[in-house]
Amino acid sequence: MKKIVSALFLTLVCIAITFAQAPKKPTSGEIYESIKKLNFLGTVLYIAAHPDDENTRLISYFANNVKARTTYLSITRGDGGQNLIGPELGELLGVIRTEELLAARRIDGGEQFFTRANDFGYSKNPDETLQIWNKEAVLNDVVSVIRRLKPDVIINRFDHRTPGTTHGHHTASALLSIEAFDLASDATYKSHLKNDEIWQPKRLFFNTSWWFYGSEENFNKADKTNLLSLEIGSFYPSKGLSNSEIASLSRSSHKSQGFGSTGSRGTETEYLEFLKGEFPMNKNVFDGIDTSWNRVKGGKEIGKILQRVEADYNFKNPAASIPSLIEAYKLMQQLKDDHWKQLKSDEIKEIIAACAGLYLEVVANNASTTANSRNTLKIEAVNRSNYPISLESVEISSLNSKLDSLIILKQNTVNSFSLSVEIPSEIKLTSPY
Repeated sequence: MKKIVSALFLTLVCIAITFAQAPKKPTSGEIYESIKKLNFLGTVLYIAAHPDDENTRLISYFANNVKARTTYLSITRGDGGQNLIGPELGELLGVIRTEELLAARRIDGGEQFFTRANDFGYSKNPDETLQIWNKEAVLNDVVSVIRRLKPDVIINRFDHRTPGTTHGHHTASALLSIEAFDLASDATYKSHLKNDEIWQPKRLFFNTSWWFYGSEENFNKADKTNLLSLEIGSFYPSKGLSNSEIASLSRSSHKSQGFGSTGSRGTETEYLEFLKGEFPMNKNVFDGIDTSWNRVKGGKEIGKILQRVEADYNFKNPAASIPSLIEAYKLMQQLKDDHWKQLKSDEIKEIIAACAGLYLEVVANNASTTANSRNTLKIEAVNRSNYPISLESVEISSLNSKLDSLIILKQNTVNSFSLSVEIPSEIKLTSPY
């Protein structure tokens, strides 16, 4: 068991270096919610045109209530928008709005993706938009995201049937989604993914509301046969917040656009109009989709173990779950389904580290660097549980740097050391995004 947990150090340290994130310090309640999410095997992809187009209430609902993997694909990075917090416009604004979206997803529990499309400003119709975007290139990006994420359900923010009535980017995002829904399962269509496996989502929806009908009166009179209604006003005791309050905090991340609200409480309804795929007969978004571990060949036993972990979870001592989580991790490595194997292995490693109160931080002596220079990384490792863990090595594969040093991490004892690295001459420059 020690070896497996030791391996987690390698993974998590590399993540800390690569993405420059502060160490996560989840609470006992947050760990429990992550364990419940580990037991749900289903994915939702939400698609719109710009940062701030996404419905954060729906993203938070699927991520925190349903426990689905929930992702937002913003076709652009918002380069053509306004900026109410500084002078940056164009590409520099795109960098700001990218970070705002990433901040929003950290709050509402979703994940964030983009395409290469340029936000060139307001467009009157989707034909103009798709011409300037280079439709085939951006469509390939959308298909690539679908094949990579393998979503069961896709939800469009905008209506593909109303060209000329709204921003051309909005309608274009929906048109691309409609086309990509079919192309993703077409073996003759090639995306730019190395592992280009086809995928067929179960169904496609349009996230409608009375606004798209012109008035609440028109919406009340409309035929709702193809509409699903979702009660999204949930209250989450472990967070002390309603779903809409979380959504408001998420939306308030779009500071450059002047967004922000205190949120609301109580019941709220969202509507999804069925567009393509298999109609959900029981009006459930995941109707006919097995979202348990039985979905994966060889996953039944994993599901049993993780159900016990969830049922027996000790909020005062999360580390008590580690042996069973490691047992489940071992079984995951035997799965033939590479998609779920990779996704859930990454999730469970983070949960094991969280249960151990494992603190890992890597700090560079410089905020930026250049090729052929030397830098020093200061590393801190602390095991804040009574579970035995050892650090076997630290490796930064992209820099061909490795430190082999077996350290027994005694409970709540700080271990600090340094690693000197040389930046290779052939290393690629980082992207501002």
